[in-house]
Amino acid sequence: MDEANITIIGAGAIGLAIAAKLSEKFEDILVVEKEENYGRETSGRNSEVIHSGIYYPENSLKAGLCVDGSIKLYEFLKKNSIPFLKTGKLIIASDSSEIIVIEKLFENGKKNGVENIGIIDSEKIKKIEPNAKGAAAVYLENAGIFDTHSYMKKLFYKSQESGVMFAFCSEVNRIEPSAGGFIIGFKNDDGYKIKTNFLINCAGLNSDKIAELAGIDILKKNYKLQYCKGSYFSYSKPSPIKILAYPAPAEHLTGLGVHLTVDLAGRLRFGPDAEYVDEIEYKVNPDKKNSFYRSASKIISGLYEKNFIPDCAGIRPKIKGTGIKDFIIDCETGDLEKMINLIGIESPGLTASLAVADFVQNAVSLKL
Repeated sequence: MDEANITIIGAGAIGLAIAAKLSEKFEDILVVEKEENYGRETSGRNSEVIHSGIYYPENSLKAGLCVDGSIKLYEFLKKNSIPFLKTGKLIIASDSSEIIVIEKLFENGKKNGVENIGIIDSEKIKKIEPNAKGAAAVYLENAGIFDTHSYMKKLFYKSQESGVMFAFCSEVNRIEPSAGGFIIGFKNDDGYKIKTNFLINCAGLNSDKIAELAGIDILKKNYKLQYCKGSYFSYSKPSPIKILAYPAPAEHLTGLGVHLTVDLAGRLRFGPDAEYVDEIEYKVNPDKKNSFYRSASKIISGLYEKNFIPDCAGIRPKIKGTGIKDFIIDCETGDLEKMINLIGIESPGLTASLAVADFVQNAVSLKL
């Protein structure tokens, strides 16, 4: 039976960041991934935004890891010549009734340690972005966009260069505690198993199922996920804006609203929306065009509905239940004491990925 010191399940941005970080200190690391390559699910289907940490409750993992992660991410991108653009972001109150919402956001951002943040009036909105419109806005200077695929590629090669092994097309279907570690089996090769001393579950959309395979009651521990599909539309004409533009967010942050992002090629995209689904599928319903147009037109002028084109979709692994849910990064106990479960790592997981990797490395260091 083959053996590994540390096995990481999942090769999205989080798994790749953890692998790269752990390889600085530990040897004999294996990453297993059910898809044929890294970053094929949530990490490769998103807005590519570098978030600031304004939305999340004070002292939450989401807030702390996002604020720390954005700093680390910019440093990593600069050091490794990965394309990015610090565009800035406007979170816009479309009328006076929403001003209280963005005022609360501003105060929350200050509590979370977000830097270069301010509230501006309608006149200053126009100076920053002439085609934006609203009664007031939170302006975040440090928000931006980046090339997520180049980022993941760098993490992948960095990990490989440090000796990390990757096994793609390897879907885990068995996890059994054994002699201070775990026996792991695979769906695509029923006779093949590996022994690992430490197990890290960052399987994204399937992280609750992986935890359940290890014998964890996912309902009791609040690990159960619900899929939240986000669709995107793109704009077939040149973008009328150069900044990230967001509406005042929905209650409980079900979504951040249909926001507008300009990618590194200058293409304007709208989305994601928020739609709970039972299955993973990525078709974009073209009938949503009008609702996307109406939402975007509340905060940006110069848009035409005929130029909205169905683009792509992604699925967010939200923790089941109402209200705002924090990231779960749990070091298990008892027979599972050498297992860490990362559950519900949705937005801002991509921004926070390097900070999450540091967090996990510290936790592993206490166990190994």
